[in-house]
Amino acid sequence: MATKDKIKFFCSECGFESAKWFGNCPSCRKFNTCVEAPEDKRVGSAGAVHRRSAAPLQSPKPFSAIAPEKQERIKTGICELDRVLGGGIVKGSLVLVGGDPGIGKSTLLLQMCRELRDHSILYISGEESAEQTKLRADRLGTFSDSVLFLAETNLNDIENILLDIKPEIVIIDSIQTMYRDEVESAPGSVGQVREATAALLRIAKDNGITIFIIGHVTKEGTVAGPRMLEHMVDTVLYFEGDNSAVYRILRAVKNRFGSTNEIGVFEMTGGGLKEVTNPSQYMLEGRPTDEPGSVVTCVMEGTRPILVEVQALVCQTNYQMARRTAAGTDYNRVSLLMAVMEKRLGISLAGCDAYVNVAGGMKINEPGLDLAIILALLSSFRNKPVGEDTIVFGEVGLTGEVRSVSMIQQRIREAVKMGYKTCIIPKGTSRRMKEELSLPTDVKLVEVGNIRELAGRQ
Repeated sequence: MATKDKIKFFCSECGFESAKWFGNCPSCRKFNTCVEAPEDKRVGSAGAVHRRSAAPLQSPKPFSAIAPEKQERIKTGICELDRVLGGGIVKGSLVLVGGDPGIGKSTLLLQMCRELRDHSILYISGEESAEQTKLRADRLGTFSDSVLFLAETNLNDIENILLDIKPEIVIIDSIQTMYRDEVESAPGSVGQVREATAALLRIAKDNGITIFIIGHVTKEGTVAGPRMLEHMVDTVLYFEGDNSAVYRILRAVKNRFGSTNEIGVFEMTGGGLKEVTNPSQYMLEGRPTDEPGSVVTCVMEGTRPILVEVQALVCQTNYQMARRTAAGTDYNRVSLLMAVMEKRLGISLAGCDAYVNVAGGMKINEPGLDLAIILALLSSFRNKPVGEDTIVFGEVGLTGEVRSVSMIQQRIREAVKMGYKTCIIPKGTSRRMKEELSLPTDVKLVEVGNIRELAGRQ
């Protein structure tokens, strides 16, 4: 008599396992994350005793007795990618690259393979055949013979090949297509993704092989599969951008070997991704002049200052309830700043629709954007343009005070380099600033202590 396969329920967010269905995950408290999958046959019965591995038991040792290994970094030949990775590829690391379909994840890694001519690379594709990948690779240029290609999805076969040839760098495209025979669930399920990632992690650490895995994302923008996938890897990179636009932003949300605040900016062209070495100039292209509601500010992405344009449109509403829209920044933050304007400036915005947009498609949530949003709303409401050579940044509190932000010197230096002559900054920050930065005599630093002073200058 055939035995019925046991069914287990998994949380797609954190990987919590349960024998019964649940609506609210007991581990991460998320709703509607329960998925059903057959139980792994390699797991014994409930009363089975797990055997200890044959590896010798290690004894604990103090930190002072541990000799750290020197991190060997490999330059990818793509400066923007090296910046996000923290200076290059770390030997034996596991890197997860996520992003929307068609955003350019495979293109970026193929370009990296093309630049690494002196290193052995194995590109494993579970989505495309060798012929399809070759057509896409021909658009990017010529590849050296050190780059090998394999179309395979069986993880057991992939593991044997990796241990046989031991390449320096491996690309897995994508992790959702990989499967192991012992796990009786469909490729892309919680169990398969977890098992595949764990196997690749062991290979990377035991053999010093750097592995890049490409992951699909859900409609919420997170990598599909268990949440623990991001905890297992060393680095998590997200490729952001609109498919209809030419720009792409590579952002590190986790990096054990570098900063998590760095970004890389790319432009999608017919020949692949092109690095944008001056993002400020790129983000300000096409900016209108002498138009109300347009303000330039400087935001920090890691150690990189970037100039962006904040646009606002305030107009009388035709509905009983005014509309509020924010693109590129937090909607709740915009609503809060509008409430501060109504209370501290005495401006009635209840009968006006308000639309705020960060031009260029970047998503910014840093506090230094507050003062630029208020000035853009005020400029559109009064229908008075802000000076073309004016830049503004600062945090705004609930009482209307303007607070200082980090790395003011770097922001001012970037603004001066781009030709801006007037910098509106928080009060108390320009003391000795002009002498320390050796600014030109025609550059003016204007301090404001609250938004009333800012409104008085508008």
